[in-house]
This record gives sequence, C-alpha cells and structure tokens, in this order.
Amino acid sequence: MKIRPLYDRVVVKRIEEKETKRSGIIIPDSAQEKPQEAEVIAVGHGKRLEDGKLVALDVKVGDRILFGKYSGNDIRLDGVEYLIMREDDVLGVLDAVPKTAKTAKQAS
Repeated sequence: MKIRPLYDRVVVKRIEEKETKRSGIIIPDSAQEKPQEAEVIAVGHGKRLEDGKLVALDVKVGDRILFGKYSGNDIRLDGVEYLIMREDDVLGVLDAVPKTAKTAKQAS
C-alpha cells in the first residue's frame, strides 16, 4: 500500500457483490448500487482530542465494515478503487460468524 491515512481516517476497499439477476434480466453495472460493505486496508494513528490526547481507532486492518451510502471519498491507486473515510462514517464491524448462528448451534 502506498498510502497512509492520517488521524482518524481509514482506507477501505469495497467488497463487490456478485452480478444480480432479477426475473432473468441482467442488471448492468451502471444501474447497480455500490455495495456498502468493505474491508479495511489501512488505518490512521487515531483521533486527536481537544486536549491533545490521541485516541486509538476501534477498527483495524482486515476488518469487514458497513458504512453509509454517501461516506468517504473515492480514490484510485494502481488501477484499484479505494475509499477514504473517517472512522465516524463506519456504521459497524461485521463478525465472521453471526452470534445468532452460534446461539442456535448451542441450543441444538
């Protein structure tokens, strides 16, 4: 990676969904919505508070996140599209296995 985000910013790469078909009609890329799920590629050092303290970020490299529809700024590096956003734009971190699935297995 040739970019290091500053402060509370994170660099993410969208996780592309497979081509969707509705009633046998293939929806072209231009008509599809961009996914709001991404993998964190790089993170900044943290958010600087008014008193000068540096607070570490909750997300880390490799996390799968959900973010708002209009969050961040698109950039292109070496032909790959990335998104730079503030940690505040991250709505949540996705776990590998949902906790509801774990509870269902334990109940069986």
